[in-house]
Amino acid sequence: MRPELQTDITRRLIADFGFKPKGQWLQEGRCPDCSKREMYASAEAPWILRCGRLAKCGAELAVKDVYRDLFESWSDRYIASEANPYAAAEAYLQYSRGFDLKRLRGLFSQERYHNSDLNIGSATVRFTLECGSWWERIIDRPERFGKRKANFAYGKPYNGHWWQMPDTAADAGEVWLTEGIFDTIALELNGIASRALLSSNNYPEHALAKLRSDRAAAGADRPVLIWALDGDASGRGFTQKWIERARAEGWDCKAAQIPQSGRSKIDWNDVHQRGKLAEKDLELYLYEGALLTAESATAKALLMYKRKERREFHFGFDNRLFWFRFDEARYGKAKEALESKDNGLSETQIRDQALTESGSVTEIANCYPSALYYQANALTDESWYYYRIAFPHKGRPLKNTFTAGQLSSASEFKKRLLGIAPGAVFTGSTQQLDRIFKESLYSIKTVETIDFVGYAREHGCYVFGDQLAMKEGQLGEVNEEDFFEFGKLSIKTLNQSVALQINADRNAYRTDWLDMIWECFGANGIVALAFWFGTLFAEQIRGQQKSYPFLEVVGEAGSGKSTLVEFLWKLFGRRDYEGFDPSKATLAARARNFAQVSNLPVVLIESERDSDTAKQKTFDWDELKTAYNGRSVRSTGVKNSGNETREPPFRGAIVISQNAAVTASDAILQRIVHLHFDKSTHTAATKQLAENLERMPVETVSGFILAATRREAKVLEVLGENRAKYENQLIAEPEIKSVRIAKNHAQLMALVDGLRHVIKLSDLQYSATHALLVRMAIERQHAINADHPIVARFWELFEHVDALNPHGPAESDTSINHSRDHDLIAISLVEFEERCARRGLRLPVDMTDLKKHLRTSRLRRFVDVKTVNSKVTNGSKKCWVFQRERQ
Repeated sequence: MRPELQTDITRRLIADFGFKPKGQWLQEGRCPDCSKREMYASAEAPWILRCGRLAKCGAELAVKDVYRDLFESWSDRYIASEANPYAAAEAYLQYSRGFDLKRLRGLFSQERYHNSDLNIGSATVRFTLECGSWWERIIDRPERFGKRKANFAYGKPYNGHWWQMPDTAADAGEVWLTEGIFDTIALELNGIASRALLSSNNYPEHALAKLRSDRAAAGADRPVLIWALDGDASGRGFTQKWIERARAEGWDCKAAQIPQSGRSKIDWNDVHQRGKLAEKDLELYLYEGALLTAESATAKALLMYKRKERREFHFGFDNRLFWFRFDEARYGKAKEALESKDNGLSETQIRDQALTESGSVTEIANCYPSALYYQANALTDESWYYYRIAFPHKGRPLKNTFTAGQLSSASEFKKRLLGIAPGAVFTGSTQQLDRIFKESLYSIKTVETIDFVGYAREHGCYVFGDQLAMKEGQLGEVNEEDFFEFGKLSIKTLNQSVALQINADRNAYRTDWLDMIWECFGANGIVALAFWFGTLFAEQIRGQQKSYPFLEVVGEAGSGKSTLVEFLWKLFGRRDYEGFDPSKATLAARARNFAQVSNLPVVLIESERDSDTAKQKTFDWDELKTAYNGRSVRSTGVKNSGNETREPPFRGAIVISQNAAVTASDAILQRIVHLHFDKSTHTAATKQLAENLERMPVETVSGFILAATRREAKVLEVLGENRAKYENQLIAEPEIKSVRIAKNHAQLMALVDGLRHVIKLSDLQYSATHALLVRMAIERQHAINADHPIVARFWELFEHVDALNPHGPAESDTSINHSRDHDLIAISLVEFEERCARRGLRLPVDMTDLKKHLRTSRLRRFVDVKTVNSKVTNGSKKCWVFQRERQ
C-alpha cells in the first residue's frame, strides 16, 4: 500500500472506528455490527477490517467499501505521465483489486471512455481478448454511468471464447471458469488455473474445442471444468445450464460457489483480497457448488449431513422446502446388512448407501420461503419479516410480509402463506417451523422504513415510492429485495397511497414545457413552479430557516388553475391528480393526507364554497398554522394500554387551489403567498398551449424531480446565500410592515435563483418573476391590513343604520351601538338584522357566515361576544364587541 493511501485510510479508521495503533496492528476498533471494541486490521495494509468475536459476530468489512471515495477517480490521484502512462490503471489493479502486478504487466493498458449522452468520461483498464476484441473496466467513479461499469469493443463479439493469462498452466488437471477477468486473475495469483468467460451467459464452445484438441495433441487427459460463476441468480442458473451441456459433450464438471450472506455480492476477487483462497476455503466453495448441482433432494441432504452430521435439518431443493431426519437405528441395520454381503463396496460406499437408506427426506412445503430482512415502524410499534417465496415452476417469486404472530405457529404460517402465494402449502409442524426460524432469522438484516413518500430527513434520502430513490445527488434503483441501498443505509417506504411514476431516462426528459407555462400563465406560472420546486427542499429549508410558506392559487373558474397544478404534479411523476377537498374528508383522513408525503406538496382544492355553508364549518384554516413550521397538524393516541400519543411532523408544503381567496386569521394570511389567475391573457394560442400541457405524457417531464434533487446541495447553498438579501430588500419597502411576509416572498425569490440551476430561465422570465414577487409581498401586506369584502360591507351597513360621525355615535333611538365605552362598539346582531330588514337593506351573507367573517375584522378589531350594560336600553344586552378604529 502506498504511504499516502495508507496514511489517509489509517487516519479515517482512527477517527471513525476508534482504532488504536499497536505495533503491526490497528486494534480495539468499534465493530459496526455488534458495537463491541473488537475490530482489528493490519497497520501496514489495512485492506480488511475484522471483528475478533468470531463466534458471536465475525463481521468483515473491505476498506474499499467503507471509504469508496479513496478508491475512486484513480486518474485524479495517480496522474499518467510519459514515464508511466498507465499510472491510474496500475494503481487501480494494485490498490482496488489487490493484485501483484508482476504477472500482469503487458496484459493491460490504460485507455479513455467518454459517454456522449452524459458528457462525462473516465479512465479505463483495458485487456485484449484472443478473439480480436477487448474488454475494459471504468475506474473513475463508475456509478456516474448507471449500470454501465465496463465495455466491450463495438462490433467484435467474444461469444464462445474466454480470456486467460498467457503463462497459465497448460497441463492443469482442473480449470476454474469464472465470469470476469479480475476473478480469473485472483485465482491465478493463488495458483489456480482459471479462464474468464466474460459473462455468465457465454458458453465457451470455441475455447473448449481448442482445449480439447490441444490436450489430445499432447496426449493428455481433459481437465475437470470447475464452473465458478457468481453467486447471484444469473450465475447460479447458468452454472447448472452449462454443466448439463458440458457433461453432454463429454466433459467432467463440478461447480464452485462462494456463500453469499452480506448486503453486496462477494466474488473471487473479494475472497482473494480477504485471504480466503486457502485449501479449506476451496473445499467450502466446492461443497456449496455440489449443493447447487445436486441431482435430487436426497443427494443434497446426504451432502449436508456428511458435512455437519446434524440429525435433523431443513433445506431447499428445486424451490421446495424439505426436512431431513436421520434414523440411527435404521443406519446401523443397513450398514450391518451391507457389510455382511460380498458386494465389493468400499467402506465409504457402504456408509453412503446406508445413509441413503436410513435418512428420511420429506417435503414440507411445495414452495421455498426465504426470509430477506426485518422491517419495523417504530411510531406504530408494528414490525414484519419480509419473505421471498419461490416456486418450482420457475415463475417470478412472490414477496410479502409475515408478522411475528404469523410465524409463531404452523397453522398461522400456513394460512398466511396460502393468502399471499396462490397454491403455496406448508405441511410441516410448529416444531419444525421453530427450528427453521431459529436458523433463518438469527442476525437477520434490518431495513429502515418510513411511512411516507419523499424525503427522509433522518437519513438524508429521498424515497420516491418503490422504484427510485436519491441520496446526496446519487440516484438509486430498488434492488431485488425491494429496498434501496446507499452505502450502509438500507431503506424503503411502507406507503402505498402516493404513486409517483418517474422516468429515470435522461434522454426522455424534455424542457420545452417551461416556455409553454410562460406563454400561458406568465410570471404567475413561474412563481408557482418555483414554489413547487421549493417543496422538494421544504424539510431542509425549515431546518435552516424555521419555516416554509403556503401557496394560494386563486382565480375565477376556467382561469387555468387546475391545468397548471395538474401539470406541476406531472413534473413530480404524479399523473391525473390535483389535490383533495378537506371539506369532504374526515379529520383522520385529512391528518393522513398531511402525513403521507415529505418534501412534496399537499394540495387543498375547492375547500372555500360560498354556497355550501355546512361544509365550510368542517374545516378550519387555523388547523394549518403549525404546518408552517413543520410541526404536527394533528395528534392521535397510540393503540396500546399506555398513554402514548403520535404527533407526526408535517413534512410537506401546503398549496391551496380554489376560486375564492382564503378567509382566516392574520396568522394564517401572513403565512400565505397569494397568486391570482384570471382570463385576461387567454387567447386561442394559449388555449392550444394549455391543451398541450394537459396532453404531455408524465414520462417526458417527470425527470424534473430527479434533475432538481440531484442538485440539492447547490440549491440549498443558493437559498442560504440569497434569502437574507431579498428579505432585507423587501423589508426596505415602505409599504411592507410584516417580517413574516417579507421572509416568505424572499424565500421564493431565492428559489427562483435556485431554479436557474435546474432549468434554463431567460433573463426576461427571471426579472419578471422577481418583480412580481415584490408586488405580491406588497399586495399581501395590503390584504392583511384590509377587511374582507363581507366585513367591509357590514360596516357600510352599520354606519348607514347607526349614522356614525367623526365625533361618536348618534344619541338617538336609532343607535344600535350599545357600548358606554367610547373606544368600543357593541352590536346586537339580531337587532342589526332587524333594522336592516326594516329599511329594505340585505345582509351580505346569512348570519352564520357573517359571524365567521366578523371575527376577522381589522378596521375595527373584534374583541369578544359578551353581555354588556346597554346605554340604549339601560339593561343587559348580548353584543358583538369591537375596538373603535383610530381617528
